[in-house]
Amino acid sequence: MAKQTEGIHHITAFVKNAQKNVDFYAGVLGLRLVKKTINFDAPEVYHLYFGNEAGSPGTIITFFPYEFGRKGRIGGGQVGITTYVVPIGSLDFWKERLESFHVPYSMNTRFGENYLTFSDQDDLQLEIVEREEGEWSQWSFGGVPVDKAIKGFGGAVLYTTAPNKTMKVLEQVLGLQRVEQEGDFMRYKSTGTLGNIIDVNVAAMEWGISGAGTVHHIAWRAKDDEDHASWRTHVEQHGLQPTSIIDRQYFHAIYFREEGGILFEIATDPPGFAVDEQSDALGEKLMLPEWFEVNRAEIEKGLSSLQVRVLEPDGTKSG
Repeated sequence: MAKQTEGIHHITAFVKNAQKNVDFYAGVLGLRLVKKTINFDAPEVYHLYFGNEAGSPGTIITFFPYEFGRKGRIGGGQVGITTYVVPIGSLDFWKERLESFHVPYSMNTRFGENYLTFSDQDDLQLEIVEREEGEWSQWSFGGVPVDKAIKGFGGAVLYTTAPNKTMKVLEQVLGLQRVEQEGDFMRYKSTGTLGNIIDVNVAAMEWGISGAGTVHHIAWRAKDDEDHASWRTHVEQHGLQPTSIIDRQYFHAIYFREEGGILFEIATDPPGFAVDEQSDALGEKLMLPEWFEVNRAEIEKGLSSLQVRVLEPDGTKSG
């Protein structure tokens, strides 16, 4: 039987300011900061994870805040748009919420669905769509009730420099099903209920430039370590060049770049974010893997302070 991923595990992007990042994704979008740690490859930089109440696969967006990093340009070889999904009947709530925080938005239609399109503080492109499928998030924060809260990813729009090659990987390597083409995009669907709808441009796109406001990589789900090892073999057998398996503390990862230029990761669902914190205290402290604990004082000294705080539409903050 051909291998099939359930869909997106997480998406990781570059931003500039850590506190502004927390204010937008927790304060405006109402997501939970489920992990405050560091970039294991650059420990002077935060790695911030946001998701539902547990940071479940299919809900996790993560960020590397580089205060003095260059501004990026969205284009080929990247995730162009990150799609969030909310319960049916929630779009009016989100329109009003974005308006109250002075976040410009537009309405667009794709494949018969209505999308609320906007960007974050660094111009990362986002959209919200209503769908029935996908479990509700149980996290309520800052005036976002559970029945209106973001469930997780609806999917993503991939911008590729070589559409046919990218689509071949989606179908033959990741096991996504081609659904239909509409205008400039081809739609694919995975087997999961979150992070399961992927749209791809059908005409080659000019290369983007990595930097603040762009996605670094998109990660796909593997059930467990055994499945993950099988995925690595599977990717290699298709002529791609996966990395060795890397311990990311909260999941294991392999990376490979498909020929359209997009960096793909495959990540395990377990062990999850409660491996080093209690579930009711996720994201409250700076968590370091054991191999960095000896350098904790130095690492903490080099990081800016940040807090999760409730934002009021008039610009005041509490928390």
